[in-house]
Amino acid sequence: MLTSIKPLQLIAAAVQDGIAVPEVLLPPGASPHNYALRPSDVRRVQDVDLLYWIGPDMETFLPRVLAGRTKASVPVQSLPGMHLRHFTASSDHHDDDGDADEHDHDHRPGSVDAHLWLSSVNARVIAAKMAADLSQADPANAARYESNVKAFDARMDAVDAKIKQRVAGITDKPYFVFHEAFDYFEEAYGLKHAGVFAVSSEVQPGAQHVAAMRTRLATFGKTCVFSEPPLRPRLAETLSAGLPVKLAELDGLGGYTPATAQGYEQLLSKLADDLAGCLESL
Repeated sequence: MLTSIKPLQLIAAAVQDGIAVPEVLLPPGASPHNYALRPSDVRRVQDVDLLYWIGPDMETFLPRVLAGRTKASVPVQSLPGMHLRHFTASSDHHDDDGDADEHDHDHRPGSVDAHLWLSSVNARVIAAKMAADLSQADPANAARYESNVKAFDARMDAVDAKIKQRVAGITDKPYFVFHEAFDYFEEAYGLKHAGVFAVSSEVQPGAQHVAAMRTRLATFGKTCVFSEPPLRPRLAETLSAGLPVKLAELDGLGGYTPATAQGYEQLLSKLADDLAGCLESL
């Protein structure tokens, strides 16, 4: 089994616990939006029996390679029972002058928010599909896949309760994100970012744009601004200079989380801890 990105590998690791370790295509720190496949990657994609990816709204580099593939490929965003969010042109993305909102290509209003793995509801749907496919491909281990999924569901119940408790004290605290990547997580646990600096990574914002964002940040006083590893945007320092603002990271891809049966809930728990840790320290 091959998964495109780390979060899918973590869900697969729970399903295959005790049987096999799933593989992942993208190395830690690589962007799923614009990864350049090497020839060896293309061969892996062509040869593997089962391949799971988010879908064309996320891994934009994959459809072309999958066109030549004859074995099973599952774009999980199309699975029945998935809870999908769509980007909106809502006011919370904008600064007061409406000037500070340059979306990446994948964040058009109406397009699917492909960061769907940050909902444990969706993780359960994905795990069930993986278990069904693996049971068909490997009937000798079908009972194990089924019991692994039951155990995963039980751990999801526990982690949901734990995270709700962890963030209970910060649900009313404002914070900012660079990239609109955490809406599924926020929706699940009653959180809401106060603004997005959704500056395209290819476009450096102009001075007027930066000034507008700084003005917006200043009105909130003490707050946290979260970027995603591995790179902290250069803009982060400029935006926060002289303001009572803390810079911190949220890793929605779980880059260095070990691919173990508990990896997926560790990814969610770390997001909650990193969010709450920064906001509680203000």
